[in-house]
Amino acid sequence: MTPNEKYMRTEMKEKNGVPTTQDVLTHHLNCFGKGDLAGTMVDYTAESRFFTPDGQLHGSEAIRRFFVRLFEEFAKPGMSFEMLRQEVDGDTAYIVWKAETADNRFELGTDTFVVRNGKILTQTFAGKISPKQRLPGANEL
Repeated sequence: MTPNEKYMRTEMKEKNGVPTTQDVLTHHLNCFGKGDLAGTMVDYTAESRFFTPDGQLHGSEAIRRFFVRLFEEFAKPGMSFEMLRQEVDGDTAYIVWKAETADNRFELGTDTFVVRNGKILTQTFAGKISPKQRLPGANEL
């Protein structure tokens, strides 16, 4: 088992026919890893909220636009992703990760998910992101 495989659980443990928080997180991570926008969006509803350092996104359409841009970046050659931690407790899931894309180093990323009725009701993201390329005309240190 690779270090990341332990975080990609595939068994379903539905409660009363509704996916558990772990089920939803596993589905979300697997879809994200495949760049599956439609699959990722199944986890959200019109009432979902996503808090980012750039502001709050409300509803599945705003969240979809965010993922379109993110998937474009993560689809470029040379992308790497490492899951550092994953915890699930009740309706809340928490992940810590790092990644590198052609454009940015995600030195540390963290997401928290609140899941209700098998859907992500609330998600938060914070991270330390460093651009790889200097802006044209930027002074050298």
